[in-house]
Amino acid sequence: MLYWDYAAAAPPYEEVVQTLEQVMRKHFANPSSLHRAGEEADKLIKRAREVCAAALDVLPQEIIFTSGATESNNLAVKGAALQYQSRGRHIVTTELEHPSVYESCLQLQKLGWEVTFVAPDPQGVVEPSRIAAAVRPDTVLVSVMHVNNEIGTVQPLREIGQLVKAVNRRTLFHVDGVQGYGKLEASLKDWQADLYSLSAHKLRGPRGTGILYVREGVTLFPLLTGGSQEQGKRAGTENVPNIVASAKAMRMSGEQREAFSARIRPLKAQLENYIAGIPELVLNSMEDGAPHIVHFSYPGMKGEVLARRLEELGMAVATRSACSSRLAEPSRILLSMGRDTAAALGGIRISLGDSHTQQDVSRLEQALLAAVQSLKIAEGGMK
Repeated sequence: MLYWDYAAAAPPYEEVVQTLEQVMRKHFANPSSLHRAGEEADKLIKRAREVCAAALDVLPQEIIFTSGATESNNLAVKGAALQYQSRGRHIVTTELEHPSVYESCLQLQKLGWEVTFVAPDPQGVVEPSRIAAAVRPDTVLVSVMHVNNEIGTVQPLREIGQLVKAVNRRTLFHVDGVQGYGKLEASLKDWQADLYSLSAHKLRGPRGTGILYVREGVTLFPLLTGGSQEQGKRAGTENVPNIVASAKAMRMSGEQREAFSARIRPLKAQLENYIAGIPELVLNSMEDGAPHIVHFSYPGMKGEVLARRLEELGMAVATRSACSSRLAEPSRILLSMGRDTAAALGGIRISLGDSHTQQDVSRLEQALLAAVQSLKIAEGGMK
């Protein structure tokens, strides 16, 4: 079985697995304990924080460890909204966001916050001027993802950040960087980002660890209380093995970013060109999008049906974001781009990893053509 779902979860680096095992065996003490074993565990966390900070060119004290990107996004959005509600109760985000941001905004909406959801253009890109036009004196937070997790479009964060700060300097700017880091350059200072979220298992690290950059001077209302861990922003005993292994994965994926993009982009182009030649399929991803995500629709055919047929042919693909893939509903992302319901129900996401080769892509192309032809025949027989 060829695995084409790296955007959902990437297999961990072997070095990361080894680090995880070593730390788990040797450094099991609570890092908050005062004895030597606890202090050694605490030193490992501090070193991991330094590694992550160096990868982002920020300060170590600006790095917070969480249980994953979902928690990082929830803490960034709701933590900022609750902490700075005296400034206003308005949030600006986009219709493209991951559910952990989108649903957080809907939850705040139910609690009395006003949320402006900015729509993308037909290619899935949000116009910076539309974001800026939505910012008001009472806008506490703007949240825009770097790379869309479903179709791979890249948002113009530099322009968005500049315009947001020009309209209202006190408005915080949050970036969901989960699908961008290790694939594209992350320029937090250039973007003027105040908050930035990552997930370790998208970077070939372990599951269950997230990273949240919180610019020095920004305070978040803690969603988890009970201890003073993570500078009081996130209570709970730190997961030392995962944190150390995540820092290693972040460092490795950052160092390999340029090589990854140079090798994977041609494979993406090859696959997209092939898909464009199949009349039944419609491409939704863009050539200049993220290097690892290809998305297309088979209008009139549910994505799950095509995904199952491809799995029978030895190809593991996704229908959309892993957080939404089991929902038998049209893709919210595709609908926001103006696609009709038939196309939004028939989406397939293919995400490439550094283990894929040109031969693998050719095998996928053959399987895809065979799957479409067999479904077309089956569909014709049912009419």
